[in-house]
Amino acid sequence: MGFAMARRLAEAGTDLAVWNRTAEKVEPLREHGATVCRELAGLRDRDVVFTMVSTERDLDQVLLGKGGLLVDPGRAPGAVVDCSTVSPEASAAVRVACAERSVAYLAAPVSGNARAVAAGRLSLVVSGPETTYDRLAPLLRHIGPHVTYAGEGEGARLVKIAHNLVLGIVTQAMAETAVLAEKGGVSRRAYLEFLNSSVLGSVFTRYKTPAFVNLDYTPTFTPGLLRKDFDLGLTEARALDVPMPLAAATAQLVQATINTGRTDEDFAILLDLQAAAAGLALKPEAGHVDDGLSEAAPREEPEAAE
Repeated sequence: MGFAMARRLAEAGTDLAVWNRTAEKVEPLREHGATVCRELAGLRDRDVVFTMVSTERDLDQVLLGKGGLLVDPGRAPGAVVDCSTVSPEASAAVRVACAERSVAYLAAPVSGNARAVAAGRLSLVVSGPETTYDRLAPLLRHIGPHVTYAGEGEGARLVKIAHNLVLGIVTQAMAETAVLAEKGGVSRRAYLEFLNSSVLGSVFTRYKTPAFVNLDYTPTFTPGLLRKDFDLGLTEARALDVPMPLAAATAQLVQATINTGRTDEDFAILLDLQAAAAGLALKPEAGHVDDGLSEAAPREEPEAAE
């Protein structure tokens, strides 16, 4: 994901330097004009640093751990833009750490996967000081054309967590209804083709359809990562006294996928669990399935973005 986002920045002509804990993963970015840093410290003199990691612990390590981006008191980037999915509390702690070092900070989690990035369909939700947002918005729109400003503080984190709850709930709904259709004699392909062409179809239902039709669970987002986000969402719901019965039920089903041991596959394996519960043996359905991202969408001009 971070690779695809960095590539968009490089292709937009930015002066880009990149770092990854596994250096080989970012080596191909040299072909797009990027400088590959062997040490994280190589990014400390940058005007803006984007971070994209899996967990709060990773974010803390990258910024404040040994050799971290912010640990040198005399050398720090001008701004940090974090695109990870972490809790509002963890993000607030990072915001304080940045402020103590006079580093500007934006929370900017994203919606989409690497294919969505490449197709120009990534969306970002951003929160933090409006002056910082206005200054960095052109860079954000190089990564994804749809950018929503959610105000000061950590509003973007809550928006992204809520978004990922919908992600899981919708996938479970797709699994249940696809199994219902197939057990009644209708192919998954036919059912999902109709769904995607109806008012209920979305970018997400389209790019999950190949996994459901072909039973290809090459991971774009694992059950473990989705469980993390459901944990975050349900924690926020308890803190705000918001009942979330659908999210709570789906969280149990996500946990059930993890209990099967298939933790390195895509969370679309929710379909397999639903089929097993219904006594249905699934088989891949042959043929190409359009994921809705095959044709790169035209890049929008900044003034046309949200």
